[in-house]
Amino acid sequence: MRRSHIPARGAIVVLLVATLVAATSAQIRPLPIPLRNPAVYGGPEASAVILNQVYEPNPDGSYIYSYETSNGIRAEQRGFLKNPGTPGEAQVMQGSYSYTGPDGVVYTINYIADENGYRAEGAHIPSAPRYNPRYPGQFQ
Repeated sequence: MRRSHIPARGAIVVLLVATLVAATSAQIRPLPIPLRNPAVYGGPEASAVILNQVYEPNPDGSYIYSYETSNGIRAEQRGFLKNPGTPGEAQVMQGSYSYTGPDGVVYTINYIADENGYRAEGAHIPSAPRYNPRYPGQFQ
């Protein structure tokens, strides 16, 4: 005697319908929007406009760009391919940016990114101590 699988299929269909009804009737609540710090997102920063902007791409892939905003932010960068077509080929990007900190001081960062990595310098950025081969154990 052969058993019918229809009741099992019927149970699966009922289960699927019940799951669909439960999923579609679930209340979806939006994620809370974090409060924004008015000191950061308000005041002159919120109404800053671009005063000057330059972007000059070149056929060889090199470029320069710069911009300045009404709240004192400035940036400039140039990029080019170093040693093209050689095993030492590397993309180079170098430039600087500056902004006025909350303390009223203008901070400037000069940087370069090339085959040796990213390196940034600024008067306010601490630098690592230099290694002195005369004192090899000084950083242990």
